[in-house]
Amino acid sequence: MQTILDILRKSSDFLARKGVENARFDAQQLLAAGLGIGRMDLYLQFDRPLDEAELARLRDLVARRGRREPLQHILGSVGFRGLDVKCDGRALVPRQETEQMVEVALSFATAPSGRLLEVATGSGAPVLAFAQERPGWSCAATDLSPEALALARENAARNGLEGRVEWFQGDLLAPLAGSGPFDLMMANLPYIPSGDIDGLQPEVRDHDPRLALDGGPDGLDLVRRLLKEAPALLVRGGRLVLEIGHDQKEALSAIAREALEWSLEGFRRDLEGVERIPVLERL
Repeated sequence: MQTILDILRKSSDFLARKGVENARFDAQQLLAAGLGIGRMDLYLQFDRPLDEAELARLRDLVARRGRREPLQHILGSVGFRGLDVKCDGRALVPRQETEQMVEVALSFATAPSGRLLEVATGSGAPVLAFAQERPGWSCAATDLSPEALALARENAARNGLEGRVEWFQGDLLAPLAGSGPFDLMMANLPYIPSGDIDGLQPEVRDHDPRLALDGGPDGLDLVRRLLKEAPALLVRGGRLVLEIGHDQKEALSAIAREALEWSLEGFRRDLEGVERIPVLERL
C-alpha cells in the first residue's frame, strides 16, 4: 500500500518535472484537498495507507496541475484579505500583489463614510475586501465582462457581502455616467504588453481571460484612458490607486506628467519591494 508520504514525494517530483513552481507546496495543497484534511495534517498522517479510490482522486488532481491548470482553479477558491474567493476562467486569479493595492486604498479611506469605485473588478475580490473592511463606505465596481461580474456577484454572496457593492457592466467608466462623484478609486487594469502574452506562464496564458491581460502595445493603454475619464467622476483631492507591471514605473510617471488634472503622489511597494502601486491625486 502506498502512503501519504509516498504519494507526496511522487507528486512533488512529477510537478517539478512539468515545470510547476513551488511543486512540493502545490502537491501538499492538492493532497490535502483530495483527502479532505488540512495541509499540516499531512505531516501527522505520513504513514497512512491510501486506498484505490483515494489514489485515483489524487492522481486526477495532480495530473490537472501537471497540465498547468492553475492551482486555484483546481481547488476552486483562494484566500484574499480574509475572503474566500471563488476562482475560475471567468476572471484573473486574485493575487497577493493586488492585496497591496487594496491596502493602499484603505489607507486613504480614513473618514467614517465615503464612496469608492473599483474599475475592472474581475472576480470582485478587491472591492469586496474594501467593503468588508470599511462598512461605512458605499462601494461600486465596473467590468467589461458580464461573465466576470457574474463571478463577482457570486463572491459577494459567498462572503456575506450581498448588497454592499453596486455592480456596473461596461467599458471602464462608461456605465457610470451621472453616478459620481467618488472619493476614491482603485484599478488593477490589464497591463501586459500585447506582444508579451504568448510568453507568459501557461497558468496565465492559457487560463486567464486575454481581456484581463492585454494592455495594448506597451501595456498602459487602459491606464491612459482611465486618467482621461476619471476626473469627471472623482472629487478634487480624491486618490486613484493603481497596480501596474514591475517595469512600468517610468512609463507611468511620464504619462502622469502629461496629465494636467493629476498629480503623481508617488509609488507604494509590492511584497517584493518593487514600486508598482502608483497613487495619483485629482487636482
